[in-house]
Amino acid sequence: MIRFNNDYSEGAHPRILEALGAINFSQNAGYGEDEHCRAAAERIRALAGQPDAAVHFLVGGTQANATVIDAALRPHQGVLCAETGHICGHETGAVEATGHKVLPLPARAGKITAEQVEEYCRAHWADASFEHYVQPKMVYLSLPTELGTLYTKAELEAMRAVCDRRGLYLFVDGARLGYGLAAPACDITLPQLAALCDVFYLGGTKQGALFGEAVVLRNDALKADFRYLIKQHGGMLAKGWLLGVQFEELLRDDLYFRLAGHADSLAERLRTALGQMGVPFYVDSPTNQLFPILPDGVLEALARDYTFTETARVDEGRRAVRLCTSWATRPEHVEALIASVQALLT
Repeated sequence: MIRFNNDYSEGAHPRILEALGAINFSQNAGYGEDEHCRAAAERIRALAGQPDAAVHFLVGGTQANATVIDAALRPHQGVLCAETGHICGHETGAVEATGHKVLPLPARAGKITAEQVEEYCRAHWADASFEHYVQPKMVYLSLPTELGTLYTKAELEAMRAVCDRRGLYLFVDGARLGYGLAAPACDITLPQLAALCDVFYLGGTKQGALFGEAVVLRNDALKADFRYLIKQHGGMLAKGWLLGVQFEELLRDDLYFRLAGHADSLAERLRTALGQMGVPFYVDSPTNQLFPILPDGVLEALARDYTFTETARVDEGRRAVRLCTSWATRPEHVEALIASVQALLT
């Protein structure tokens, strides 16, 4: 079985395993206060062009999202996001479990707009009973989105402007950030993105690490007592240096972005080949997540040898599915899938 259903089916890049093995018997300070976490944090600050940012390492994305949002919001406040956003549908109510409501907005190709946020805030404060409703205080975006699409620099600048105007925090979920920044269609750099956010994170779990996400806090209001919240949410790993070592290695010699580029280039190969066969796509996604629309019979046959994720029923005889390439996807597996689809469609 060849897996295209996600981008975290493999363990870790060999360089990370070697780095972990090399320090296995070294003694380190615990809870992220070691030299490896400090070095990785400094590297992230330099890459992002944010020398004063606070950097914290957590184990996973849901944990990072719930911790950041709980740290930013008071009990009566909620977070705006796309209806397809990860915090809305794929985290088992983790944010709501902290006492904060997720406020979903209709999404187009996985994205929401600054105009939607402005209108939501306008309507909230124009209501005479506004204090009876959850107050919007944060905007949550994913880059790439859950549908593999990208926010442009102009769209993010517009979102920053409305957040400033309405007093909202802007939080970018970067679980797949490398895949987004490495895509040829991306028109924003890491320093530009960092400058527009109050908080974002660099994902490791889906991008070559065994586990781990690096949360970057720019806004001083979010920095105070953040480690208390990490601990309270079960995110303070005793052996924190295991996170620092992984990010040290991922960010050495641009490995992080080269691995992301590998996944994106294989996705482009698959996208081009399917397009040449006349296969339509559910959404135009330029990153490592593809959403082809295929006949039920073709998908049933493919499922004998490949895994993929169901996305949507398009019509009586066709479904959209998600195919993911990853940092470790083998080119021969992509070619095998292309050949299989070609054989089934002819």
